[in-house]
Amino acid sequence: MRANGFTVEEEGVASLDAVKVEHGVPQELRTCHTAIVDGYVVEGHVPAEDVERLLAERPEIAGVAVAGMPAGSPGMEVAGQPAEPFDVVAFTADGDTSVFASH
Repeated sequence: MRANGFTVEEEGVASLDAVKVEHGVPQELRTCHTAIVDGYVVEGHVPAEDVERLLAERPEIAGVAVAGMPAGSPGMEVAGQPAEPFDVVAFTADGDTSVFASH
């Protein structure tokens, strides 16, 4: 995210799972990375362009997530390995989900 112009502040927490629960991240979308960006949750390896779109459009959702660690998603690029298709999923505080972007 820093490489894409975002200011990143890391904060140690006793329980990252508690942060995910507090912000309504559905269990099936939880991953190893959680960020709060201007009031939205960004969970997993979400491309910066999708975070930028989220902030520009400001939809009425809790956040976006990329489940798992698909090859080719940000931070998961592997030289010589083709990127896997993956979806960025939008989710609401009530747990409703929809595809926000496909890559």
